[in-house]
Amino acid sequence: MELVDHLRRMAGNSLWSNDRIHRAVLGLQPGEFHAPRTGFFPSIAATLNHLLSVDLFYFDMLTEGGQGLKTFDIWRDYDEAGELAAAQADFDRRLVTFCAGLKPEDLDRRVDTDRGQAGRVAERTGDLLSHLFIHDIHHRGQVHAMLSGTSVAPPQLDEFFLDYDLRFRRDEMRRLGL
Repeated sequence: MELVDHLRRMAGNSLWSNDRIHRAVLGLQPGEFHAPRTGFFPSIAATLNHLLSVDLFYFDMLTEGGQGLKTFDIWRDYDEAGELAAAQADFDRRLVTFCAGLKPEDLDRRVDTDRGQAGRVAERTGDLLSHLFIHDIHHRGQVHAMLSGTSVAPPQLDEFFLDYDLRFRRDEMRRLGL
């Protein structure tokens, strides 16, 4: 498998994993989405909003959109779980499309990243994507742990890549177009 193929599968995994997390969150009882929790961010809502805002920041750099850190200036947190889930799904589909269009030589293409007072740093596209996926996995894991203290059981998130696991996820994969 080429690295570009792996990154395409990681984009699909992000779509699938975010869909599973958000479907679980949509089942929370009133107040649980915003309730104080132990984690890097103080609630499920804050963690999922952070995840999407950073996704948009890195995607802007990957696509050379020119917003850079201004992405955070125009960001507004989603108060409603359903609106956040829809926005995340929209982003995830754009990321899947972006990765589907990558060629192996694109992974070494350097794009300008806005690091504020630290300046601008040219980073490899493949490295930025890898970082984005690791960041997402990290924060989804935090939401997964937070769900353990709610009325909704955390969803399984590690059955995606293996042929053995496909039989458990076939309907979801079809629904998501994966």
